[in-house]
Amino acid sequence: MNISGLIHLFLVYIVWGSTYLAIRVAVQDGSGFPPMIMSATRVFAGCLILFGLVKFLKRKPIVVAQKELIILAISGLALWWGGSGLVAIAETTVASGYSALILSCTPIWAAIIEALIDRKKPAFLLVISLLIGLTGIAVLNWPSISSGAIGDLKGAFLLMFAGLSWGAGSIYQKRQSTISIPEVSSAYQQLFGGIGLLITSWILREPDINPTSGALWAWGYLIIFGSVIAFTSFVKALKLLPPNIVFTYAYVNPVIAVILGYIILDEPITRWTFGGATLVIIGVLGVFKDQKN
Repeated sequence: MNISGLIHLFLVYIVWGSTYLAIRVAVQDGSGFPPMIMSATRVFAGCLILFGLVKFLKRKPIVVAQKELIILAISGLALWWGGSGLVAIAETTVASGYSALILSCTPIWAAIIEALIDRKKPAFLLVISLLIGLTGIAVLNWPSISSGAIGDLKGAFLLMFAGLSWGAGSIYQKRQSTISIPEVSSAYQQLFGGIGLLITSWILREPDINPTSGALWAWGYLIIFGSVIAFTSFVKALKLLPPNIVFTYAYVNPVIAVILGYIILDEPITRWTFGGATLVIIGVLGVFKDQKN
């Protein structure tokens, strides 16, 4: 196994798993950072850094054709506006580990979307994986469901839509022909996603920002480690390792997120957390097994 590839994969495990915690710190009550404006400024900064790296260090062109720009705009809005933006809104009220567990179902949604687009009957294993994943989400939310606190489920629905949007954006980009290097593609996606987030912040009339020092540190971490370093490591890991090894991040990230949330923010880990997490991860593993076959 390629050692360099494993190092990059390890970075993806840790950094992407920790971004849920950073988002929670940045947007939780009293942080002074409204979720949409926090997300918008984060991705704008990430896009500028990536453009700078490509232009001045790699000496590569950053201009892309109009057709490709449209592809990157659509996928960028789905990934960063519909995906990351909804996560930020959800994490104003729900725990970071919980968010990661719900979003770990994204490969399931993506597989279902692809089956619908191809008008292909989903494989039996895929259907079973979907049912197991949905059961896991139900278990995670059982305390709220059983008590009738339907309002507490708002975060779960937002996170499920975020996963659907992220999966749809990934599939759309995957099925289109682009020639730009990954750093340029990501920079444009973040640019368009940031525009969508900024407009949404204005529509929602979010208050002025007055972030605490902790929120600013979390914001900076999301820019440097989440938007730049982890993405680059993911791209390099895909080049150096088999895809089925790289995509193990989908069920390692939530484990990292739950542990960090428990240690740093005292987020509770209950029997519902264990039960729901186990079912969700089994469902995701089933999707990988189905795709491998």
